[in-house]
Amino acid sequence: MPRLTRRTLAGAMLAMPFLGRAALAQGFPARPIRMVVPYPPGGGADTTARLLAEPMGAMLGQPVVVENRGGAGGSIGAGEVARAAADGHTLLLDAGAHVVNPAVLKGLSFDYARAFAPISQVTVLPQILLVKAALPARTVAEFIALAKARPDTLTYGSSGNATSSHLAAALFAQRAGISLVHVPYRGGGPAVQDLVAGNIDMHMGTVSSSLALARDGRIRALAVTHGARLPSLPDVPTIAESGFPGYELNEWNGLYAPAGTPDAVLDRIHAAAMHALAQPAVTARLDALGAMAVGSLRADFAGFVTALRETMAKLVVDAKITVD
Repeated sequence: MPRLTRRTLAGAMLAMPFLGRAALAQGFPARPIRMVVPYPPGGGADTTARLLAEPMGAMLGQPVVVENRGGAGGSIGAGEVARAAADGHTLLLDAGAHVVNPAVLKGLSFDYARAFAPISQVTVLPQILLVKAALPARTVAEFIALAKARPDTLTYGSSGNATSSHLAAALFAQRAGISLVHVPYRGGGPAVQDLVAGNIDMHMGTVSSSLALARDGRIRALAVTHGARLPSLPDVPTIAESGFPGYELNEWNGLYAPAGTPDAVLDRIHAAAMHALAQPAVTARLDALGAMAVGSLRADFAGFVTALRETMAKLVVDAKITVD
């Protein structure tokens, strides 16, 4: 037998981690996969995860089981995944809080920026800049003029402190140079109800919660937060078109694995997610929820998350956003 030299032994020892990861990838998945949703059942992230689970499991050859681990703005469930084995058998389906929590939550036991391997953006849920029907503003420009004429008077409702509706409105107000009064609610539904009742002046609402009301004239849609006009509201411009180039801030969901998960495993999970998002039944259900299937490359999603985390950190400081 050839003699095992110190050099070949050192080389073999260096190669062992790579060989181990390769073997792990070849045996993946070896058991059912947990997809953790860090929010209570019934919300948008939970519904999205359950839509993905069956077609992903069918492609991977093992069931994908959705588990809700709500609490602390999504950080409890995210922390559970951050501490899980990096073998692809535990995933995280998270919402926009993933990039906001580092800026608003103190004392986290993990680092959102280092603890996860981004796999893909799954959905985007555009929001609509809505005003009460009695407000004398029919365009974004008219709303801004009204707000400047009545500083610290016009109110806007949100689904809670540091939620996507709060952040979208705060970013809009910052870009427009106007001062509005924030009224946080426990969810988007109560905010929309109060907008219809005329108790607040403005709200950034989701398509699913506000489209029918806007079409009926019970509230007025001035613009959308998405980068392009929505097929369901073709005559409503984007905020970017309304004088604020580059403005885009939507609700969204993304898929992650623990950091250190082998690339080959991440690629298999990514392929399964793309397969799920291509199913007509999945896209139809997402459309009914006011969401659009995305499906991004791993590198593109990682860049998206990094850039948005930096934007949110600056917005939280500039707008003095806190959580209870």
